[in-house]
Amino acid sequence: MLSACNVLCSPQVLYLQSSGQYLTLSKRGSVGLRDREDMSLVHSHRLQNSTVAPKDLWITDVVLLPNIHKIAVSFTSKEVCFYDILSKQDFSCRYKLQGLKFTPWCLDYWADLSQPDQAVLTIGDIGGQVSALHFTSTQISLFERLGARTDSDTADIILWDELVKGKHRSCYTVTHQVHAPAWVRKVRYLGAMGAFVSCSTRPQSSMVIGWREKESRSLRVTPFFTKRGVWDMDHHCGLNLTATAGMDHQVLLWNPYVTSEPVCALSGHTSPVLAVCFIQTKQQLLSYSKDKVLCLWDVSSQQCVHRLAGVFPKTQEDTHTLLFLHEERHLLLLTFNSLLLLLETEENEEKRTSSHEQPVTCVLYNSLFRQVVSSDAASSVICWQADTGQKVKQFLRCHGNAEISTMALDGTQTRLFTAGTDGEVKVWDFNGRCLHRMNAGLGRAVEISQVLLLKRSILVMGWERMLTIFRLHSFSQSFVEPSDWKGGVQHRSDVLCAAFQPPQTLVTGSYDGEITVWNNDTEKALRKLQPRADRKQQGDSPDSHPSLNSRTDSDAFTAVTRLFFIPGRTSAATGGADLVSCGGSGVVRLWNTVHSRLMGQFKAHSRDLGSIVMTISPCGKYLVTADREGTVKTWDIQHYLLDPNHETTKEPPRLLCRFRPHLDRVTHLETCVHGNRLLLLSASSDCSVALSRLPGDTVGLFGQEEPWCLDRPGRLHPQQDERDIRGSGRGSTSTSL
Repeated sequence: MLSACNVLCSPQVLYLQSSGQYLTLSKRGSVGLRDREDMSLVHSHRLQNSTVAPKDLWITDVVLLPNIHKIAVSFTSKEVCFYDILSKQDFSCRYKLQGLKFTPWCLDYWADLSQPDQAVLTIGDIGGQVSALHFTSTQISLFERLGARTDSDTADIILWDELVKGKHRSCYTVTHQVHAPAWVRKVRYLGAMGAFVSCSTRPQSSMVIGWREKESRSLRVTPFFTKRGVWDMDHHCGLNLTATAGMDHQVLLWNPYVTSEPVCALSGHTSPVLAVCFIQTKQQLLSYSKDKVLCLWDVSSQQCVHRLAGVFPKTQEDTHTLLFLHEERHLLLLTFNSLLLLLETEENEEKRTSSHEQPVTCVLYNSLFRQVVSSDAASSVICWQADTGQKVKQFLRCHGNAEISTMALDGTQTRLFTAGTDGEVKVWDFNGRCLHRMNAGLGRAVEISQVLLLKRSILVMGWERMLTIFRLHSFSQSFVEPSDWKGGVQHRSDVLCAAFQPPQTLVTGSYDGEITVWNNDTEKALRKLQPRADRKQQGDSPDSHPSLNSRTDSDAFTAVTRLFFIPGRTSAATGGADLVSCGGSGVVRLWNTVHSRLMGQFKAHSRDLGSIVMTISPCGKYLVTADREGTVKTWDIQHYLLDPNHETTKEPPRLLCRFRPHLDRVTHLETCVHGNRLLLLSASSDCSVALSRLPGDTVGLFGQEEPWCLDRPGRLHPQQDERDIRGSGRGSTSTSL
């Protein structure tokens, strides 16, 4: 188990075996020697480099040369400097390698233990080039002294062109530029294989291995492809596996000799993975993602055995994160620009209940069987007894290796719809038999965010600007193709969510924050709801802005991810708010759909926490929201924004309760009436499903050892509104197959 221990100022860390101290180095050249026990500062120094003015000095990477007691430091001034760490003068500069074509971005150093004179320094730069310097006499000198070229730092000047031309007999170079024009993010030389491994965010060259040819100084290069490129990588020598940190949220494990496909994919992160690090003494891997979640994986079982979230500092969007693992002392250090977080192993910690082995993606309540149904990233579905929290049955690999992104139940509660990232929606009975396969992605792997069941059709959305519709008459076959949506394309970005209000009002929300109101019978768009009028000028059409079809970082803060009509309200009858939306900025908005008017908006959770989820209780009294730290909030909206003449307000409704049933991102919320109890179901990336009473009292986690016992029927929670029980029928409009 990992826990937060200390925070220090420094971005890069090395461990000096000779002195038993940690060396930390900032981007501006500040060196700190720190005590191995408490990381207290023992000595500080500032690296000297007369090539650039102190205000322009910027370090990109540092690597330890332990066999010759030096460090190599790369600078944005297109040079690599070599400093002595045992000299009487503090960190005196011995060599300056200058004249590099591009700015060096990452470094790696390998020394041959059996031949002390042999070593390799590998450089990756922002021009996509990987360069390796092979040293043949490190115990004597890294470079030859060709002349009396020194600078004011008394360092020997080594020119890159001289190395390439072979003028230094003690060093020769090999290069490749397969990553160009992308930046090389990480380099490693694997001495046992005689291979250079590097990665970039360019999909075609996500990872590249350069193999040294025998009796030759040339390289044979093999590229590896991923969907969105790779930010970091690491290699396990014993297992001979290379792990890549994917921008597509996945950690892939590769056999270096097989380029066609990875050995396996470790799925569980919900944002780009920034760093990976093998624990060489074990078959384990650490990974860290952009949403500040650290995962510990068991490689043999391909399972996440621990997740840590909520302890990492809030940082800027472009934070550069590195992992430094000191296995001998069981310490892990993470760097966040100017911050260093120290984590250490804790013994005898009580194990937290996990409902699933992988992050939970969705949870539903089946009123017919009085059971809870949950799905996960490993494509499993589990049914639970709501009365006790114990497992009833489990269906494995429902979509093969593809994650189940969302689920839905039909009106009879006898059919379960599961949507996979393989682009299919499958229809199941509760004996585990697949009745239909719906070809939503038309053979492509797509991200399905919602399946909405209506009386005569099923809507599927999440990956394009138009709704995908399946009509009931198409279900005579087991493999079902979609029909044409008559309304065509009305959104300028991907449609993520939808809600329906009988008799015929349909609303859809998209990634750019726009909401469209439709007549579901005619499938024609009626009007638009937009948080800001300047998002779209009068006369604009979806097709007139093709560039907006792609998702942007700014859109992530305006995306509409959930839509709910407020039960018991119609804007035509009350004139007040009848629709609630939420999304990427932690803001909840309430709308009048008849008059296309924003009635109110309030910040339910911090913008820094990203996308939130929500649900509404059956009678419309409680609005429940949740964020990526596992925090759940319950709001009283029973009398909120009922006045049609009310000006747009930013005042929030009354906050009834705030609690934290999870340790990580809440992925789905569902309210249900079980017996006479108004309950909340919550699914989370921490692999758990929680049951709580509204407005906020956690009963337990599904799968815990001790079964829970809900109170006897007939007794209400002190703060529970009786109207929510009597008004639990929301007017079923869902399809029955």
